Amino acid sequence: MVDDEPMVREVLARYLEQDGYRVEVASDGDQALEALQTTSFDLLLLDLMLPERDGIEVFRTLQKREDPPAVIMLTAKGEEADRILGLELGADDYITKPFSPREVVARVRAVLRRAAALPSSQELEFGNLRIDAARRTVLIDGRPVSLTRKEFDLLEHLATHPGVVFSRTQLMERVWDFAWIGDSSTVTVHIRRLRQKLENDPSAPRHLMTVWGVGYKFEP
Repeated sequence: MVDDEPMVREVLARYLEQDGYRVEVASDGDQALEALQTTSFDLLLLDLMLPERDGIEVFRTLQKREDPPAVIMLTAKGEEADRILGLELGADDYITKPFSPREVVARVRAVLRRAAALPSSQELEFGNLRIDAARRTVLIDGRPVSLTRKEFDLLEHLATHPGVVFSRTQLMERVWDFAWIGDSSTVTVHIRRLRQKLENDPSAPRHLMTVWGVGYKFEP
């Protein structure tokens, strides 16, 4: 847990430890990155407003790792634009202050439950595109493609339902696993990034298709 407010760290750590979790804390971005270099964590509770190195920089550095932990962002900022930014970057969840410690524990439990779910043994192959759900890897012409956690989750969900059209709201509920009231443009951002990484011509995609006025679908 990374937060510059001692009371927040103390209270959340106590609640999480009472729920059976082992918790380590950091007060700024540099301490967080140092801990992340030496220890493997399942989940990171990350405040965005940190001294020196802020939470966004920590998150972006973390995403360069081969197997980054799940991330729940914490912030006093309540504007929708800030929530969207956190989700577009690939965060698993986003909680605004002030919050109930019990809510944070419940969110941690839910994110870790999803992360620990047994992976499918299914391997999907569509022409030169290969998706290995168990290893969470994607190959194009045998070449590995680096995807964020949420990019892979979105691709896997669409690819395992070929031809099915999902609205952005449905994808927020099924991939991000919570109801989203407001702007769901983060889905559009993730689709655009996936096209740039997977499609020969992102402006004329072969697999990740837009169904205008409805949503998106995967064409095998």
